[in-house]
Amino acid sequence: METVNKIQPEPKLIVILGDQLSKDIAALRAADQKRDIVLFAEVMAEARYVPHHQKKIAFVLSAMRHFAEELKSLGWSVRYVRLDDPENTNSLAGEIARAQNELKIARAFVTEPGEFRLSQAFTNCAGLAVLPDDRFLVSHQEFRDWAEGRKQLRMEYFYREIRRKTGLLMSGNEPEGGRWNYDSDNRKPAIPDLFMPQPMQFKPDQTTRDVLQLVDDNFGENFGSLHPFWFAVTRNDAKMALEHFVNVALPQFGDYQDAMLSNEPFLYHSVLAQYLNTGLLSPMEICRRVERAYYEGNAPLNAAEGFIRQIIGWREFVRGIYWLRMPGYTQENYFNAKRPLPTFYWTGETDMACMAAAIAQTRDEAYAHHIQRLMVTGNFALLAGIDPAEVHEWYLAVYADAYEWVEAPNVIGMSQFADGGLLGSKPYAASGNYINKMSDYCATCRYDVKEKTGENACPFNPLFWDFLQRNSDNLRDNPRLGNVYRTWDRMSEAKQSEYLESAKKVLESIN
Repeated sequence: METVNKIQPEPKLIVILGDQLSKDIAALRAADQKRDIVLFAEVMAEARYVPHHQKKIAFVLSAMRHFAEELKSLGWSVRYVRLDDPENTNSLAGEIARAQNELKIARAFVTEPGEFRLSQAFTNCAGLAVLPDDRFLVSHQEFRDWAEGRKQLRMEYFYREIRRKTGLLMSGNEPEGGRWNYDSDNRKPAIPDLFMPQPMQFKPDQTTRDVLQLVDDNFGENFGSLHPFWFAVTRNDAKMALEHFVNVALPQFGDYQDAMLSNEPFLYHSVLAQYLNTGLLSPMEICRRVERAYYEGNAPLNAAEGFIRQIIGWREFVRGIYWLRMPGYTQENYFNAKRPLPTFYWTGETDMACMAAAIAQTRDEAYAHHIQRLMVTGNFALLAGIDPAEVHEWYLAVYADAYEWVEAPNVIGMSQFADGGLLGSKPYAASGNYINKMSDYCATCRYDVKEKTGENACPFNPLFWDFLQRNSDNLRDNPRLGNVYRTWDRMSEAKQSEYLESAKKVLESIN
């Protein structure tokens, strides 16, 4: 009897990027565990394209190594290229080509990268198939369809559609509680509390300790404190961090999500974004867990809704904006702001207590919550007329959760209004009064928040009016700024000149 030899399919190379650390990633789902080879590569091109915070580099590399070991334990064949491998080509495209050549593999699969620069780099990789990243709830095409024909793109309307799509916090066709948005309930200032919760912290194992040494050896001059290092670097630990947040901090998250306190970097925030953005957690598992806390009576609706909105609303929305407007979005500059980023953004050496606190916290933890980013460091950059491209690069470099798809729209669109209002209806510009209302920073500041002009005045106060005056041609017709401009117009010329002269001295001092 004649034997028929079945032709076996050729093996494929399955490329896993550092922000795709999930067994449910599309490239792994398309793989044959018995035949295909999974490639991880630590490369200098990714470690150095901006001067990343030391903790961010350590987090990503350790999480990659742990995930690779998890796949090995499940029977996958893994090729892992370490940063100090002498044969390392130091680019992802180079490592894909080297693996294909050495392993004699023609075809490779990768899940689409989150950043445009990598998407472009992969176009020249021979035999590389790019699969959609379906970890997100809205595809690129769905977002384009939603955005088509709209002069302004507003998250609130997008968010309502995603609530309906997912069924999160829905009662039939209506939002739970009768309102879509409870943001007006989430603006309370906090007070110091001996029982303030802290995010769950994890002791580094040997794999992480090896990475910490590698980072110290190669990136010791980068911004940020490497130690202590306490991030979760495995999915199991990230799930524990989620559970910890839901149990100890979520109930107060809504009320105090906009608050800021000295020496309290985390307050009631989850500090889960770096786990979500690398794939250790998924958006729906986080949202379903928060939703369950509400239905079980363990968290109020304003907390659950506010948190879920950040993920299925804002996170999905800014990703859509990014891919809709790239390339070029990161270079938009509506106000033609040209001032270089002040050195104190890297050193924290400034007499402004709010800025010093936010930057020192960023240095120590690779973390600041959204109001510190938007209304302190971002607000100052906006008022001072700092080049938004430089502001964008700073935010991309200093936070553990920062990837360009999520960071750029938050900075270019929301924080700096550099897209001219595509993303936000007005600039998030504020004087020192807002910071004083939402924080305790002003109480210990060298400057007096109640002083409007002069050497002792809070710099945010004259800069606020200077920003509005110098950008009057672009902003005066904005309906949300009408009352502010009417206040300016009612001032005497002498008072206006006093504000502008004080602002000039502030700007000269930061040069």
